[in-house]
Amino acid sequence: MALSEIADGLEVTASQHDRGVAVADDTETPLVDRLAEHADDLPCTPAATATLVDAYTAGRSVGDAAREAGVTPMTGAKALHRCGVEGVCPLAPGRRDVVRDWLDGRLARSEAVALAGGDEADFALATYVETHDPVPAVADAVDAHVAGSAPIGAGSAGGGDDALGGALGSPDGLR
Repeated sequence: MALSEIADGLEVTASQHDRGVAVADDTETPLVDRLAEHADDLPCTPAATATLVDAYTAGRSVGDAAREAGVTPMTGAKALHRCGVEGVCPLAPGRRDVVRDWLDGRLARSEAVALAGGDEADFALATYVETHDPVPAVADAVDAHVAGSAPIGAGSAGGGDDALGGALGSPDGLR
């Protein structure tokens, strides 16, 4: 039996998803300038959004990043969401289904808030997340900024900077 006979009648039922190309950006364009053309799509100024992104990606909480940017934590979470930052919605995916049911008119708001299990602020933020998608161009700019926050090639052989601070010994001592 030939391979063509074995494959006869087979059909592809799944497809691959194009995940795009990994972003590495070594331009010197500040994030605030990249965000300026999308200011109408952001819940706060481009400068505040850039400050939020820098603080949040440096490990600060949404609340601390928002205080640093001079906006409320709710506005900070909305801005980070519009920038494509994952994990700012306070509700689990299953509880976000309740928000979608309310948005579709299948539940009363009071019932949806009770079923979602959060407070009014959590429900409001989850509603925003469900009704506002991240802005692709803004998310790309943020990804490039985060990827480019360390110069391209930093930590590589001959880069001069030791990212691990000498924590690893040299391979010469292994022989």
